[in-house]
Amino acid sequence: MAEITFNEETIRYVSLFQDMTRTTVIDCLDTPDRLHFVVKHGDIAKAIGMGGEHVAALRRKMNKDIHIVEYNDDPKTFVANVFRSYDVKKVDIETRENGVVHATVTVDPLKKGRAIGKEGRNLRVFRDLIARHHAIQSVSVA
Repeated sequence: MAEITFNEETIRYVSLFQDMTRTTVIDCLDTPDRLHFVVKHGDIAKAIGMGGEHVAALRRKMNKDIHIVEYNDDPKTFVANVFRSYDVKKVDIETRENGVVHATVTVDPLKKGRAIGKEGRNLRVFRDLIARHHAIQSVSVA
């Protein structure tokens, strides 16, 4: 697992997020097109808000898309949570011959392209987010 460090801007985002949602943020990853927040297990509904009101308000305030993930100690569940908006069918985790721990996420075939993202951008960000919390070095979408 990677060490999680925040810069001043990320700390401001986390503070604003926690104030608006009354939830506990475990992690925040700032990427050029989106902010990814990992919230404490059990806080996801509160973080999103009724009908997504918190997400909409945060998007306006921070001027970025918002992706909220519910933390879980179980690696498979956490990976599924990261890819939740792409209708996860299953998650397989294996240790390959070279010792690399790899997760294969099977999603709705119609959403596979979006899960991977333009030039693999989503997949790279999701892999980094997962690696910050679990000993998984590579991720693929099936």
